[in-house]
Amino acid sequence: MNDRLITRARLEATCFTPGQLIPEDTSIPEIAVAGRSNVGKSSLINALLGARLAKTGQTPGKTRSINFYRAETPAGSFRLVDLPGYGYAKRSKDERNDWQRLVAAYMRGRERLVLVCHLVDFRHGLLKNDRELQEWIRAEGKNIFVVFTKGDKISRGKWRSTRDGYIRAGLYSHDVPVVTSAESKESIDKLAEFLVKFVKEYDTISENSAERM
Repeated sequence: MNDRLITRARLEATCFTPGQLIPEDTSIPEIAVAGRSNVGKSSLINALLGARLAKTGQTPGKTRSINFYRAETPAGSFRLVDLPGYGYAKRSKDERNDWQRLVAAYMRGRERLVLVCHLVDFRHGLLKNDRELQEWIRAEGKNIFVVFTKGDKISRGKWRSTRDGYIRAGLYSHDVPVVTSAESKESIDKLAEFLVKFVKEYDTISENSAERM
């Protein structure tokens, strides 16, 4: 567990339908985690929070709900919001439509959603569905930060050149993407530091803007 930053975490709610979504808390920022099925989203969330809260499994598309986790840090609290994976070919059209309705219901008008961490498999880079998701998130006016997963599957010496190649190919990211591995815990602390800093700076900017109005 990252004792310096995320000191405690718990599951707040699991929502399968738009009507089950928990209301915003104006005092707590939210960071959503999105990615293709089997990108390693649950494993990364568990590594980041330092607790086995997200269910992992061998079957892609296992998570079909939106899960809200409360993360406590010395600087304050934030919600980590686990969105269901997308792009699983064996899902029916109705299931894909359910995914779209549920995620859209959460994303639209969620004022305290300050950042979407877009998880991308480091071995493959952004696929068609990833690029479509980025365009949609940007259209909703939300910040995106790319987090590459499964970095342990590529030689550490090739990380920078591989990452830079994906950047040159085109992607949207609030900052330079971070390469992580939930297996080896590589860069998990770095990601936690970025998220806590982002939340703190975002709230400072928001407070200053409100004071000028």
